[in-house]
Amino acid sequence: MHIGLASGFAHQRGRDYPDQQFVQEEVENLVLAEELGFDSVWITEHHFSDYSMSNDPLQLLTYIAGRTKRVKLGTQVIIVPWHDPVRLAEKIINLDILSRGRALLGFGNGLAPHEFEGLRVDQTRSRELYGEILDLVIPAIETGIIEGKGKHIDQPRRELRPAPLRSFEGRKFCGSLSGTSMHTAARLGFGNMVLMLPQRGKEAPPDMYAEIWAQERPGTLPPPPMVSGNYYIDESADYAEMQGRHYLANTMRAAIRNYSLDKPGTFAAMKGYESYEKMTLQPDEIEPYVENFSRSVVTGTPQMILDRMWELKEIYEPQGFFPHVHFGGMPQEEARKNILLFAQKVLPEVKSWTAQASIDDRFMAAAE
Repeated sequence: MHIGLASGFAHQRGRDYPDQQFVQEEVENLVLAEELGFDSVWITEHHFSDYSMSNDPLQLLTYIAGRTKRVKLGTQVIIVPWHDPVRLAEKIINLDILSRGRALLGFGNGLAPHEFEGLRVDQTRSRELYGEILDLVIPAIETGIIEGKGKHIDQPRRELRPAPLRSFEGRKFCGSLSGTSMHTAARLGFGNMVLMLPQRGKEAPPDMYAEIWAQERPGTLPPPPMVSGNYYIDESADYAEMQGRHYLANTMRAAIRNYSLDKPGTFAAMKGYESYEKMTLQPDEIEPYVENFSRSVVTGTPQMILDRMWELKEIYEPQGFFPHVHFGGMPQEEARKNILLFAQKVLPEVKSWTAQASIDDRFMAAAE
């Protein structure tokens, strides 16, 4: 089974901790992943806050490509409406060429109003832009030709140079699948990414996506999903739970601020986002929500982590995992300890499990 290492570049260490030092440390943690035996590294995209300081995952991954030889390089996820389609296709192709075919692609739609505003993108057009841009980018990274006309974008036909190295079939995914995005994802051949894990007993296998895939691509099967989530490992189960819940609570507080979930009324009349209004919180609801959400972190001894991952494997039938094991402002020393213990005590066993895969080394043939 494939297993990667994810980072949200979650800098909740306070203003006194330099941004530059934090970013450098996060990148070094991901570079170390190859030496430790992880199969891939994954980076998010966010802007303008300490919730996540990875504002250009393709650039960061291209740097990591030059520091590594084997580990695959994934986006979790590129927020499609924030990008010019030509530049996005070119940057994806460049990453794949420079990494010799190691790119893995995750795409998403975005939610935070302050990010859309800061990037000068009308959020009410986001759903339409998402589909239009992907309809340009996905054929372009396969054929090297970009062209098309939609409601918002009129792209003249151009040949992209350098041309794509290899097909991305089987190594492109979509996060947070819901509603119409499921149909777009299935039509374009995306696998599912389970980015946030629910509490034990509340998991929902992606059966609906399989049904929609069958409608869009009859006679074929979607790539098996990739499963993420937050994990804290320690030889003491009690300590792991205490620390894991503390850091995931930090992450959720930052997420609530980032996504304006602490501002009821934000999404009530926002086209395409009305359903998010029910997720907004009154001031006295925030801490109870954070406390409850923190229970979704996967914590425990190495064997407890393995037991939980086996449960998740049986539920989601993934081709791999890409856990976050450093998050929520965790100090670098603690983050490194968590990474090392996971690599030593969990990684070998998980890699021995069997799974169907679409992101295997067929795509490394271009590097030979």
